[in-house]
Amino acid sequence: MLEGKRRIAVALDFDQRDDLLAAARLLQGEVGTFKLGLEAFTSHGPGLVRDLVGMGAPVFLDLKLHDIPNTVGGAAAAAARTGASIVNVHASGGPEMMRVAGERARAAAAAEGLPVPRVIAVTVLTSLDGATLDAVGLRGTPREAVLRLAVLAREAGLDGVVCSPEEIEAIRGACGLDFFVVVPGVRPAGTDPGDQKRIATPGAAGSW
Repeated sequence: MLEGKRRIAVALDFDQRDDLLAAARLLQGEVGTFKLGLEAFTSHGPGLVRDLVGMGAPVFLDLKLHDIPNTVGGAAAAAARTGASIVNVHASGGPEMMRVAGERARAAAAAEGLPVPRVIAVTVLTSLDGATLDAVGLRGTPREAVLRLAVLAREAGLDGVVCSPEEIEAIRGACGLDFFVVVPGVRPAGTDPGDQKRIATPGAAGSW
């Protein structure tokens, strides 16, 4: 497992490219990874990822790809060619989609002479709770669904998953300590949770 500052990923959620790059320069060396989500990527494209990678910053390209296997495979390969260190898909896309994404992302990076990225799967978004899962027809509690999808991702050959703090311990038990886990929803006690429902403090999350 990663230790110290390397365990921290910061979301660069800025509208303006200059603000985003300024924040990255300020935080470089103080955190382990910079996360770029859909808004930043849609606004500024692959060039932004390459700029951050060129600064020596590991980038988690958080696009949550979810489509038919061939389409996701192509997108995962394109994401890997940006030099991103972590690329993700939705586990609910199924084992074949995950397998193809992992294989094509790794092959694309190798062909370009780039470090092979970790390819991971989103299990259940932290904005979802049991009532929401019921509403969309998913069986079981969030914890049960997360564990089921995590095991599926591991069996499909992926490197890890995204889960809430509430499921870390169960995933460690089922998938092993070497299975990479990315955990959003970590925030100090008393702060606004925003649209996230399954959260924990840094101390509680770190204990798992």
